[in-house]
Amino acid sequence: MGTATLTTLQPASGTPDVAIGVDWGATLAKLALRTPEGAIEYRLLPTEDADESRATLVAIGAQRVGLTGGGATMLARALPGELIQVNEFAAWGAGAAALLAERAAKRAARYLLVSIGTGTSVLLVEGATVTRIGGTALGGGTLIGLAAGLLGTSDFEEIASLARRGSRSKIDLRVSDIYPAGGIPLAGDLTAANFGNYARRLRDGEPIDRADVAHAIMGLIAENISLVCTAQSAAAQVQRIAFGGSTLRRNPALAEMLGNFLRGHGREPVFLPNGEFAGALGALRIASGGEGA
Repeated sequence: MGTATLTTLQPASGTPDVAIGVDWGATLAKLALRTPEGAIEYRLLPTEDADESRATLVAIGAQRVGLTGGGATMLARALPGELIQVNEFAAWGAGAAALLAERAAKRAARYLLVSIGTGTSVLLVEGATVTRIGGTALGGGTLIGLAAGLLGTSDFEEIASLARRGSRSKIDLRVSDIYPAGGIPLAGDLTAANFGNYARRLRDGEPIDRADVAHAIMGLIAENISLVCTAQSAAAQVQRIAFGGSTLRRNPALAEMLGNFLRGHGREPVFLPNGEFAGALGALRIASGGEGA
């Protein structure tokens, strides 16, 4: 989701050598680098050009590398140094714990951890135990794919910028569009059908703002992820739902819709600072024996 490099420095304790955690996903490689000064530096690398990204990792010259994500095994064959492959769910749990502490969030013994990347995984965190309990194929891959077809762009930052100023109410069909007030025991502003007004507006030749379509795409993803999270949190009997993943990076429209929906259903949504790097940070911490954050 985008190819820009993001660098964020935070105070950290650690040994004076360079260590790195890498979460290699379908679209982006997320890096958490512990510098010789003991700080944590976050970076993003596109995985479309895998050779260039691997060369960048080699050039960093880390003495210890924690690897997680779908490309971890492939990456392990290409990097020098001490390599430690880390279970992806364990990495996310360790990274999320550190980021929640950074956010000064009140500790919860049990909570859901949701990674919204190319797709979406829902993890149950119980102390040090992290278990995947569900998910959905809707995520950043869906966002990019639909935007490419409907908006003519696959640039993540452009899509997120469009969504910030759009209104999906002009694209979706709401309950109030079907039933008169009091005609059904449902709130009128609930979505009856995502994109339910889109075909009619096209047929009638009404002008359609690309920003409204972008916001509707975000709404489709947000509502369905929220429904999955609400059901899973009810089954697990937890209230807190912590979110990370690259699809939320610089994407306030998606975060706002997720938060509003979940708070409306009595849940406690928490958006991790630098949440796209949770897996990389966890891989770094585990590979460093708990150091590095």
